[in-house]
Amino acid sequence: MTTTQIDRREWLKKGFLTFGAMALVPSEIWSDTVTDAQKNNRKFLYQNPVFDEFTPPEFPDLSTIKARLVWNENPYGPSKKAAKAFQEKVFKGNHYSWMSLGELIEKIAKREGVKSNQIMMGPGSSDLLEKTALVLFQNGGNVVSADPSYMSLVSVAKAFGGNWKAIKLTKDYQHDLEAMEAAIDDQTKLVYITNPNNPTATITDVEKLKNFCARVSDKVPVFIDEAYIELTNSGAANSMASLVTEGKNILISRTFSKIHGMAGLRIGYMLGSTALLEKIQKITRAGMGISGPTIAAANASMDDAEFLASTKQKIIDAKTYTTNVLKEMGITPMPSETNFLIFPIQMDGNEFLKKIYDKKVVVRAFTFWDQNWCRVSIGTMEEMKIFSESISEILA
Repeated sequence: MTTTQIDRREWLKKGFLTFGAMALVPSEIWSDTVTDAQKNNRKFLYQNPVFDEFTPPEFPDLSTIKARLVWNENPYGPSKKAAKAFQEKVFKGNHYSWMSLGELIEKIAKREGVKSNQIMMGPGSSDLLEKTALVLFQNGGNVVSADPSYMSLVSVAKAFGGNWKAIKLTKDYQHDLEAMEAAIDDQTKLVYITNPNNPTATITDVEKLKNFCARVSDKVPVFIDEAYIELTNSGAANSMASLVTEGKNILISRTFSKIHGMAGLRIGYMLGSTALLEKIQKITRAGMGISGPTIAAANASMDDAEFLASTKQKIIDAKTYTTNVLKEMGITPMPSETNFLIFPIQMDGNEFLKKIYDKKVVVRAFTFWDQNWCRVSIGTMEEMKIFSESISEILA
């Protein structure tokens, strides 16, 4: 047996630790943002026209925290099959991965019922959102989306001189489709819908949304961000993917960051009309930022139905437990079909974050609709019990 074979076998035995450590990079970026906000005494970490995010206290060493519930990560992933595929592919890292990316695209096309040229790959769905905004808003215009909404696409559109038409959710926390359609004008470049929505965790009625998309996409492109779709009660049945098959002017983004537990590995994809995808790819190159090992992990994860089903059930169980604890405290969270909850808090957001961070529990806090809110990601059952105990002491 050669030295290379021995080293390879030993590395594979220890590889799970290396694989998991890759997810720490985004937290370093977050920590720098928090540090800068604290240094400049900013009450809000991020500010938007209709909602703001409170600045947490000095960010802790993540190795010391008891419950990491801040970034909507999947605490159970990636699957062992995905990890093994990733590790084995590392030893072919000297080669470009075009062939394996093509194979993954074909698998996705078959799963989604679309053609391979109706798929664009990217390192996570946020990358695809931002590329879309970069291309469509070069000459300004406006984007119509929810109040509140996930801001990645909107922020890039605004950076290029675009405007955000924010349409408040309905009283039952769904997208106000009627008001969104009425807001479209001759300057509208895109309608953007996050379903389920972030940061509210709520879903919009599937049939109403499908009818809206089919009708409105004849006037202007509609982008449906489905990052959490697999975690909804009906799963992929809630997707708008069939509209792509029908030839509608639709874009749909998906990610491996949530149900697949691969947030640190960065891979996602976008379904859409060939003409719209070609317009985006003339300026940005699809798939360039995805590594070969990540492609292999995504391919393996798609086939690991047992892991995906088990993960979803564990998240549901922990979410149900946490929801019941909050309701027993007299707090009603918004109805969630994601791996996070958002609920009102009756105290200053910065004060709340200081108290819960002191207990080594990390979450996020926002203010919108004249109300302060806590958004908590769903971790393991053990983490949610720690969170529940902490929140009971803080809000009692």
